Amino acid sequence: MRGMDIRPTSDRLRETLFDVLCAGNPAALEGTTWLDLYAGTGAVGIEALSRGAGMVYFAESSKAAADLIAANLKSLGISDGFGIARADATKALRQWKSAGIVADFAFLDPPYRLREEYGKTFTVLAETTLLRSSGVAIAEHEKRFDPGPDVGRLHRYRKLEQGDAALSFYRF
Repeated sequence: MRGMDIRPTSDRLRETLFDVLCAGNPAALEGTTWLDLYAGTGAVGIEALSRGAGMVYFAESSKAAADLIAANLKSLGISDGFGIARADATKALRQWKSAGIVADFAFLDPPYRLREEYGKTFTVLAETTLLRSSGVAIAEHEKRFDPGPDVGRLHRYRKLEQGDAALSFYRF
């Protein structure tokens, strides 16, 4: 969106992400809980909902972008199964931790120029119980930037590159 620091995950990369997570099982995401961090337009979380996720928590610090997520959900007729935190990712994670939220998946896609956000966000995820022990954290990042093979208890088990972007998959 013009004037906003939003770079939506490309359709192709988003399709690759969900193909990997579903691994040929369309019901693999049924009832799962997601954290869509640095959510931007909310495209990844909305896709998760469309594939059967039971709950998606969006974190977006920009009021305009958070309003856009709400508008996108409304335009698709989605009225429940989500929460939107108008806060930066680490603040939202702390709020959700206090609320006892536990997720199956955490997707983070900070603006590429904010490389330090990867480490800060992964550290909070790794040091809390927000992500189930069987959960997966996924980072979208520039191909030429590596968020690292390990962050605390989270270890990268897969990395996919597509164009100038990459997806790194982590688990405990």
